[in-house]
Amino acid sequence: MEAAQLQPRRKPQGLGGESRMGRPPLSERRKAAARLEIAKAAVELFTAQGVEGTSAGEIAEAVGISTRTLWRYFPSKEDCVAPLLASGAERLSRRLGDWPVGRPLIEALDDDDLWLADSDPDTLRVVLDLMRLTRTEPGLQSVWMRKTFDALPVVADALAARANKPVADMEARVQAGMLLSALHLALREYAWREPGEDGPELDEMLRQAARIVIRGLPF
Repeated sequence: MEAAQLQPRRKPQGLGGESRMGRPPLSERRKAAARLEIAKAAVELFTAQGVEGTSAGEIAEAVGISTRTLWRYFPSKEDCVAPLLASGAERLSRRLGDWPVGRPLIEALDDDDLWLADSDPDTLRVVLDLMRLTRTEPGLQSVWMRKTFDALPVVADALAARANKPVADMEARVQAGMLLSALHLALREYAWREPGEDGPELDEMLRQAARIVIRGLPF
């Protein structure tokens, strides 16, 4: 079965670098769903047997595609996890854009709609597994940091729009960098807890981290 025929576990939300405006074409949504399916399978295999102990062929077999098809989607086996990271930036930029301009952004953190958390427990579980892997797998850590950097313009555009500034505004890019770094740190602190260690829930940690940055913003 080819990757584009894979059935998504949930409705795709701008994964894999699709246009942020409007609903992507059906073919793009299918490709995005396929990339996400591959990403989840890769993390599960990496968790079970390590990155070095996992081949591209095993990832492809896990989702029912050929290795050749896998290479059409990703340049390396480590890059297979990238769609899991792109989804977070897309979701964040949408929620920044959707929040009413006339209301302070800090109020969004108290919204009951889980402004920062992923509504799909399965995806969130895999993202946390991926974050744990970055502690010992430098290749995956490199992909995570690169995708965080790639997400900066997306989030900066949303912040610039709220401030009625040009999309290339340096202030918005710095603000986006701070916000992404804060969220990354909160996610890492949560995922890297020792077994049985007490602490706030993930959603609260993300909100706390975002609040530190957002309370210093002029909107």
